[in-house]
Amino acid sequence: MPKTYAEINEKIRAGKAVVVTAEEMVDIVEEDGAKKAAGKVDVVTTGTFGPMCSSGAFINVGHTTPRMKIAKAWVNDVPAYAGLAAADLYVGVTEPQDGDPLNAHFPGEFRYGGGHVIEDLIAGKDVHLVAEGYGTDCYPRTKLDTWLNIKHLNQAYLCNPRNAYQNYGVAVNPSTERDIYTYMGVVKKDFGSAGFCSAGQLSPLLNDPYYRTIGLGTRIIIGGAQGYVYWEGTQHNPTAARSENGVPKGGAGTIGVVGDLKDMDTAFFRGSSMLGYGCTAAIGISIPIPILDEEMARYTAVGDEDIVAPIIDYSHNYGHNEGKPYGFASYAELKSGSIKVKGQDVPTTPLSSYVKARELAQLAKETIQAGEFLLQEPIQLLPSADSGLKFKSLVERPVNGGAR
Repeated sequence: MPKTYAEINEKIRAGKAVVVTAEEMVDIVEEDGAKKAAGKVDVVTTGTFGPMCSSGAFINVGHTTPRMKIAKAWVNDVPAYAGLAAADLYVGVTEPQDGDPLNAHFPGEFRYGGGHVIEDLIAGKDVHLVAEGYGTDCYPRTKLDTWLNIKHLNQAYLCNPRNAYQNYGVAVNPSTERDIYTYMGVVKKDFGSAGFCSAGQLSPLLNDPYYRTIGLGTRIIIGGAQGYVYWEGTQHNPTAARSENGVPKGGAGTIGVVGDLKDMDTAFFRGSSMLGYGCTAAIGISIPIPILDEEMARYTAVGDEDIVAPIIDYSHNYGHNEGKPYGFASYAELKSGSIKVKGQDVPTTPLSSYVKARELAQLAKETIQAGEFLLQEPIQLLPSADSGLKFKSLVERPVNGGAR
């Protein structure tokens, strides 16, 4: 019999819900079959922890005396976006500190950026705010130089337009000339490494490939705190090619997420830097998935051997939007330490942390078992393949005859 969100939440309140991680669900369905597992298991928890560049935080610093309309701002020398209102700022995780890259020569070293600012706020550290305004009758002040602490902010919350990518590519470098520096890390020349970034069988959207339970209002854990999905993520692509089991064979769905920075833990949010590329942040997300029926039991039992990712030339093809993948590798192969590319053994280098993904799935499991987390039925599901949504590249239209 299918279950409802209300029935599952009632079992959570009563302390009777059966909650397992996605890793545990693989074994349960293998032993009992999807139908029996659907009757036994109520919730499957997932987890992912890795670089998520399309992220940032809104902070409201409060009004100054006299009042000031902030037009430009720097937090720990990191430019913050001030085109909002008088006392609101947005700190993007990829924004580097003024003066970075520190080395004048390529590849460059980025030591501190927006992700580090947010981590420092979560940790309760003081951060240095410098701001300028142009002065108006209602906002006469023009200069500000002060310390901020998260406990003094009115609001501070993550608002990330694209997180938890549903699968991704594997980065390789066939060039014999040099290593390349990318958001997938350093990719070594002559097929010297293969970078990948997904938790595979624990990854949230890979356990709900057709977005049956994830959408606007879905309650999640982000950065160790409870949060929500607020919209489809930017670059959400529900029409990506899929394997027979429904799992996308490359980057597909994404989610926009929000959560209260004041409740987060630096164990699950870390500012980070990519040599030669720039700043970012590693963010942990867990989405509990209700087992409404046999189909959801089958989806959440997907194993690493059942999920494949495309192997892509990042030395040329990716940057120029050209060429086809060299082939596909399963996450079981990727996690084994090496894969075959053109007959050559290539060492694999994970950018995401499976250990942290496990911790997040376990955290969600224990929080639900304690009755501290109820599932929220979405008010609108993520766009699916039949929604008409299509993933588009920029349509360039030359201006002034294309002169630059």
